[in-house]
Amino acid sequence: MEMSESRTEISSLGEFGLIEHLTRNIELQNASSVVGVGDDAAVIDHFGKQTLVSTDLLIEGIHFDLMYTPLKHLGYKSVIVNLSDIYAMNGVPTQITLSLGISNRFSLEALDEFYEGVYAACEKYGVDLVGGDTASSQKGFIISVTAIGEVAPDQFVRRGTAQKGDLLCCSGDLGAAYLGLVFLEREKKIFLESPGVRADLEGEKYVIGRLLKPEARKDIIEFFAKEAIMPSAMMDISDGLSSEILHICAQSNLGCVLYEEKIPIADETRSAAFKFELDPTACALSGGEDYELLFTLSPAEHEKLVLNEQISVIGYMTEPEKGKKIVTKGGNHFDITAQGWNAFTAKG
Repeated sequence: MEMSESRTEISSLGEFGLIEHLTRNIELQNASSVVGVGDDAAVIDHFGKQTLVSTDLLIEGIHFDLMYTPLKHLGYKSVIVNLSDIYAMNGVPTQITLSLGISNRFSLEALDEFYEGVYAACEKYGVDLVGGDTASSQKGFIISVTAIGEVAPDQFVRRGTAQKGDLLCCSGDLGAAYLGLVFLEREKKIFLESPGVRADLEGEKYVIGRLLKPEARKDIIEFFAKEAIMPSAMMDISDGLSSEILHICAQSNLGCVLYEEKIPIADETRSAAFKFELDPTACALSGGEDYELLFTLSPAEHEKLVLNEQISVIGYMTEPEKGKKIVTKGGNHFDITAQGWNAFTAKG
């Protein structure tokens, strides 16, 4: 960003002025949004459907690094990670609230850029921003988003309801966001050591895009509705495939068999992994931030899946005594271990 641009101090607007500024162009898209921003509380009427609510907190230095994360992308991603949780319940997100803690190093222009990303995500996914709060923070940028969604009565899908013999499936491809992170962290290190060096990100567009601008799998939930597919259990993949599989196994009291050769990994992800001398399978298992859907399904539903190239069958559920195993390409059986991303041990 050019430093010569005009800079408006946030303090010059006051809190109400700031909220009014940031929300001045909102147009409500959902009939369920009865009252939006500008009153004491939002009013939502879901017309006999069940309501889903999910909240995420994103903290600078733990969940994101502003050195290589454009604010517009951060705004977009803050919304997406929450919508993903609503889709993971087989629901449709309809509203979000957004709260920010901002230090005085952020100008009004910087906040506008962040909100541009927020609104782009809301528009793309048909979601209304109906409230939130802003406060000053001592240092750093703190983002809290709550997503609200709807689902037809008892059509929601939980994590702990998989059945023995169910297929284990996932959407999209895995491991890319982690490699995007590895790549950007490497470029950051080079930059800090020798600021004159220009980063060349062109070759790794795919993996960097998957980290900085992820998408939520609205298309998969729409496919389920269209084909009358009802997963038996589901969750989104935010902490790495292995730890999410272990959640489904633990909560469903089952074991599983996962086939390494069935894990979907994009060609761009493989080549990025080899560049860093990393194992693409390990990136998929432990990486996280892919925001794909992991779900189990009765084998009777299997033929419906062939219609969708975005879904891979990667294994099946077993009785708990059989353990949680991954079968390697070489035919060896290993226990699945959770080495996923942990917000409490991650280095900020």
